[in-house]
Amino acid sequence: MRIQWKWVALSAAAFITSTAGAQELVVRIGHAAATSGNWAHWGRDNEMGARMAVDELNAQGLLIGTRKARFELLAEDDAGDPRQATAVAQKLVDSGVNGVVGHLNSGTSIPAARIYSDAGIPQIAPGATNPKFTRQGYATTFRVVADDVQLGNALGRYAAVTLQGRAIAVIDDRTAYGQGLAQEFEKGAVAAGGRVVSRQYTTDKATDFSAILTAAKAAKPDIVFFAGGDTQAGPMLRQMKQLGLNVKFMGGDGVCTPDLPSLAGGAIADNQIVCAVAGGVEGAQKKRFDEFRAAFKAKFGTEVLAYGPNAYDSVKLMAAAMAKAGSADPAKYLSTLARTEGYPGVTGVISFDSKGDLKNGALTLFTFKGSNRTELAIVR
Repeated sequence: MRIQWKWVALSAAAFITSTAGAQELVVRIGHAAATSGNWAHWGRDNEMGARMAVDELNAQGLLIGTRKARFELLAEDDAGDPRQATAVAQKLVDSGVNGVVGHLNSGTSIPAARIYSDAGIPQIAPGATNPKFTRQGYATTFRVVADDVQLGNALGRYAAVTLQGRAIAVIDDRTAYGQGLAQEFEKGAVAAGGRVVSRQYTTDKATDFSAILTAAKAAKPDIVFFAGGDTQAGPMLRQMKQLGLNVKFMGGDGVCTPDLPSLAGGAIADNQIVCAVAGGVEGAQKKRFDEFRAAFKAKFGTEVLAYGPNAYDSVKLMAAAMAKAGSADPAKYLSTLARTEGYPGVTGVISFDSKGDLKNGALTLFTFKGSNRTELAIVR
């Protein structure tokens, strides 16, 4: 409680609207995500969360040192492509950003991290879950979600223990995200007594999965696990139904969106899906999260999709570290950001470990009934 009060006290002291004669301080926050291509709906969700935070900060009048800060969001589209991501990262560095929220995908966040590290610019990823992201030895790299070790293992244990899966087919999309999640899922499932009977691969651009699904069906699985995105999971579910492969379908956060039933075109049976999203709030925190969701919808006219709240928290956390350090200079506030302990975000309490990973990250398990995503449990 004492640690949390420090952040609350900081907010009360820093968000002062009267800045008598103080010169305005312009703070540029870079945001990078895929806002085109298969992951565009995810990228737009993140960007809206970041923009909402910037608008609130400007309305509140945050003081950094003795100067009132005016925040600007420099938003860039990396199209979910690693090469474009490094170009975007360099563009943001050259633009003189004070910090970066992004990227969306693990495959873009990992290569971009080196560029931000070389420039000494803090980077907070709202949803990149591949463990490698924070294991490259960069002091500037942080994430505010549980990683694939936690996510994959939790889903693997659930498959083997709760669902009693003994014959599991695993498919990944060959991205950094998909490969990492599939590997950790397989480890968790096997350790809990499950057996992987088919291992298949696709790409994040594919639309026809008949060959790999036919091969998986021949192994007689009772569960299919897909490590990829919802824009592919939907067609995959339709094709599974056409092939008569009527088994449980599992996936990570890429699959677990409110859009999945429409993307699947009615091919989902009630309770067929079990998926997990990194994050989850309970008790008093849930009320605050629900208030955020309502404010998000009122502002943008759309529901939160996935990691928009995490992007919101990332911007607010970065600003709070600047205020606490008394400077928006990355060299001066980076160490304060790294020592984050007990920050009260809308996604839960945020504390970083020595690698920049979220401590004690939560996961929320979901299923679908009709077109509705239904919460099963929150695990840590």
